[in-house]
Amino acid sequence: MIEGMNVPYRQIRADFTDQAITVYQAYEPAIAAPAVASQRFVPPFKRERMTWIKPSFLWMMYRCGWATKPGQTRVLAVAITREGFEWALGHSCLSHPDSGTDQATWKKRLRDSPVRVQWDPERDPHHNALPHRSVQVGLSGDAVTRYVDQWVVRITDLTDRVHDIRQALRERKDVTDLLPVERPYPLPMELAQAIGANVTPDLG
Repeated sequence: MIEGMNVPYRQIRADFTDQAITVYQAYEPAIAAPAVASQRFVPPFKRERMTWIKPSFLWMMYRCGWATKPGQTRVLAVAITREGFEWALGHSCLSHPDSGTDQATWKKRLRDSPVRVQWDPERDPHHNALPHRSVQVGLSGDAVTRYVDQWVVRITDLTDRVHDIRQALRERKDVTDLLPVERPYPLPMELAQAIGANVTPDLG
């Protein structure tokens, strides 16, 4: 976990290696169980729907209520190739235009892009909003096909771990050591500019 006062307003933080980055999704058991068993997303997962991937574990916990919300009771850690993740960012459009953006240009990119990027307030373990943002990446069309067929390296069910952390929080315990270690993700300059991220040094 990174202290908020030192974190750039818009920065991707993630658990990653030289080859892969971990993103999180939450599903109902009917979708999650076959995905874990097959190590790829299979029906009843629907390729026709936009699917949102989140590099921030705590933002996923906020979204799914620590795996308690209907339809989000199984939390998956999905390792995908960094090449695929960066392809998604490079073919994305912000869900909402930044100030000063030409509206016509943004609307055309929104219409033509298979990927949406939005920045929402990062959360702490108690779901409190933090002063910096977390990225969510929405995949549709060709991006979903690439995600399912090319990018996925490994799918891990984290639900038991999520329940353990939630219980620890209920007992007012420090959960820092139970959380994934997320580091600033080194974005190439052109990708950082494309998604409106604050530019940070390329750490490799």
